[in-house]
Amino acid sequence: MNTFLLINTLAFVAITLYGFYLFGRVVATRVAYIRLGKKSEFDRDFKERLRRVGKIVFGQSKLLKDKKSGAIHVMMFYGFILVQFGAIDMFVKGLSPGNHLPFGVFYPGFVFFQELVTLMILVAVAWAFYRRYMEKLVRLKRGFKAGLVLLFIGTLMISVLVGNGMAQIWHGHEATWLEPVASLIALGFGWMSPAAAMVVFYIAWWVHTITILTFLVYVPQSKHAHLIAAPINVFLSKRVPGKLKTIDFDIDEENVENEEEISFGVGKVEDFDQFQMIDFYACVECGRCTDVCPASGTGKMLSPMDIMVKVRDHLTEKGAAVTGKSPWVPTYAFAGTQGNQASGQNEAAATVQSRSLIGDVITEEELSGCTTCRNCEEACPVMNEHVGTIIDMRRYLVMTEGKMDQDVQRAVMNIERQGNPWGLSKKDRIKWRELDETAYIPTVKELKKEDKEFEYLFWVSSMGAYDSRSQKIAVAFAKLMNQAGISFAILGNKEANSGDTARRIGNEFLFQEIAEKNIKEFEKNDVTKIVTIDPHAYNIFKNEYPDFGFEAEVYHHTQMLYDLVMNGKLKPQREINQRLTYHDSCYLGRYNGVYDPPREILQSIPGLELVEMARSKENGMCCGAGGGLMWTEETTGNRINVARTEQALAVKPTMISSACPYCLTMLSDGTKAKEVEEDISTMDVAEILALSVFVEEETKSA
Repeated sequence: MNTFLLINTLAFVAITLYGFYLFGRVVATRVAYIRLGKKSEFDRDFKERLRRVGKIVFGQSKLLKDKKSGAIHVMMFYGFILVQFGAIDMFVKGLSPGNHLPFGVFYPGFVFFQELVTLMILVAVAWAFYRRYMEKLVRLKRGFKAGLVLLFIGTLMISVLVGNGMAQIWHGHEATWLEPVASLIALGFGWMSPAAAMVVFYIAWWVHTITILTFLVYVPQSKHAHLIAAPINVFLSKRVPGKLKTIDFDIDEENVENEEEISFGVGKVEDFDQFQMIDFYACVECGRCTDVCPASGTGKMLSPMDIMVKVRDHLTEKGAAVTGKSPWVPTYAFAGTQGNQASGQNEAAATVQSRSLIGDVITEEELSGCTTCRNCEEACPVMNEHVGTIIDMRRYLVMTEGKMDQDVQRAVMNIERQGNPWGLSKKDRIKWRELDETAYIPTVKELKKEDKEFEYLFWVSSMGAYDSRSQKIAVAFAKLMNQAGISFAILGNKEANSGDTARRIGNEFLFQEIAEKNIKEFEKNDVTKIVTIDPHAYNIFKNEYPDFGFEAEVYHHTQMLYDLVMNGKLKPQREINQRLTYHDSCYLGRYNGVYDPPREILQSIPGLELVEMARSKENGMCCGAGGGLMWTEETTGNRINVARTEQALAVKPTMISSACPYCLTMLSDGTKAKEVEEDISTMDVAEILALSVFVEEETKSA
């Protein structure tokens, strides 16, 4: 027996050390691949970052948005942490028969708790198997690799229960309610001799040992690398959702040997920064991002999950070619894989390095389909930032390759020349004031001539200034500010474009030119507060202009109107007897967390019945206008705005509302496409409020 235990111990130590060596080697290779990326900027707000880790990693807040999948993951996550103490206890029982963890009088309670946890994990495994292979959720993959982890976990739990049952027979212990399942196993195999039970115990013990070490090695070289990368990713993720990186265009050309090496955006996988590369390895391949993506849901090529997975696999193979480190271990077992072959300085390495990130790995069609709505990021349980990754590749196409959709290119050229996407004259930007001469809408210049000051700069935006439908929103809001005694002014013909469209489609250079001019205009006029009807302008002024040295208090018009209504400065009076559903703008909601003010305004209006769509607030579907797609035609699949309109119509409204001129345009077009525009009106929150506040007037709707 002593000889057996010695051999058993030596084998255990050798195999365990080998398993940890392979694990360490895989992790080291992934770290080496990540270090190929550019250095990342990092602010040291540890308190906020740790709070986020507590909420998302340990609180499982994002996973629990899908109640069933969330419950399964919570059971596995905490169960697997807790059951490791049981695994250590089992190792002790195999290395030192008759002994166990030194928990003293608490050991019986520990044993009972461990068996409950083991059973809970087995229930979770069975439930997960059902969800993936029998219920067949569309977002979940169903290959062998997808189910391998369930096999690993199930084997670990069963081997523990069998081993504990055999230990009872081997050591002559009586059945106990503290180990109900193990005792049932012992009773069922009570005919076995202690020696036979010992043999079966060690078979189960070695199955458990080999499985847990195999699982350890498997994790970092599979999608389950998220077990390591996800907590790091959550900790490192941006504190301002959706905020884009700034490109430095100041290049010392004297130190650049080859002008062809100058590029902007991401054209090679090494051009991503290191935090983005952690995103790739943190991806769980759960499909939640693709499940909510408006492009994917309407038949476009784009799948946010596929973007992450394809770039990750490309990084792994190219990382192997560049560093010479094999990605798959044991190396001899995976000698035939492209990654391991590429780790040598050979033809395979040259083939991998010759692959183009955009073209061979990711297609231009995939990149052009993104509306930048961030629904993918909101749904992602590990805080992956898909939109920034996509826009970085768009930047390369636009600024380095000079590739752009013709419609988008036309809009960008118009913005560059006239300050608006239609190319209409700059001199006409102020004409919208003529719609209602009773409204007092002064320009900054006019107030200066009168030696008057203003508190708020009203940023009308190109939509509010030029689009005939959106002009009505601007007028309604201006009149409400007049009614509440708000001191404001507009820039008039001096107002340009916010730069959001240029930046989101990938023309960072144009955006920075626009931002610089706008900031000079703001500073010249001592602007400290901005209010706008455009969520895109609201977001970019509030979150991205500070990177260029301009900071101000920025408000969306619904935030201001909410305060005015709550403070009694605006009093809704007329009953609006309509059944209304509200559509959340992505740039107001997911980018900035403004969900309640528009709803509170609507609920304050007498007679108005507010009903929510199935997809609302954080999970509200995009209207299809973001990311510069307002200016393009959808040529594949179904129209996103029509799909969103159909979701609104499902709750049988008589009115559809939004707080964004882009969204309202898309929803109005959607009601026309569904031929219900005569029965269902589309109005901005400001217009509806004005309709109730100004009892003496009849505010016309679209």
